[in-house]
Amino acid sequence: MADFFSIFFLYSFLGFLVEVGYTQLCRHAKKDRKCLLFLPLCPVYGLGAAAVLSMPGFILARPLLVFVAGALVSTLVEYGVALFYEWGVGVRFWSYDQQPGNLSGRICPLYTLFWGGLSLLTVYGFQPLFAPLLAWLPLWLIRGLFLAFSADGLVSLCLLHQTGTTDCLCWYRQHPLHAPRKESM
Repeated sequence: MADFFSIFFLYSFLGFLVEVGYTQLCRHAKKDRKCLLFLPLCPVYGLGAAAVLSMPGFILARPLLVFVAGALVSTLVEYGVALFYEWGVGVRFWSYDQQPGNLSGRICPLYTLFWGGLSLLTVYGFQPLFAPLLAWLPLWLIRGLFLAFSADGLVSLCLLHQTGTTDCLCWYRQHPLHAPRKESM
């Protein structure tokens, strides 16, 4: 279980970095890509990476199978996470409504291809690089991260359910220091 959570945590953090980079690169209107109140994590990436890395060895040994199976598995994870947030919590973190071939705005062929590419990068790039570090992490640290994630996750889910908007996670924008300035006369 510690292996699963350390993989989940690492790739959720890397996914957050991907999202932030994407918004900067594309100059996307929605700059905030937080999924939790405090921790910089995007759980859909962590769950997708854990699912991909859990695939059988005969798949993980073949790049074409990693691409195809990783794309499909990660897309299923993305769809499931979207359903959980929409039906269970009452919010939408993303919408592919403008993308061709989308399924209720939750998934689309273009991002399925991206998931396939990320699966290749995860299996053949990141995981060989990070596996020794993850194996070295002490159990007390993994447990602490799990507790922090669990607490932040529960508070975040309650806030999301209560407000019905992901804006509630952007507490730093609501601080007086970040409020729009009034022009002096």
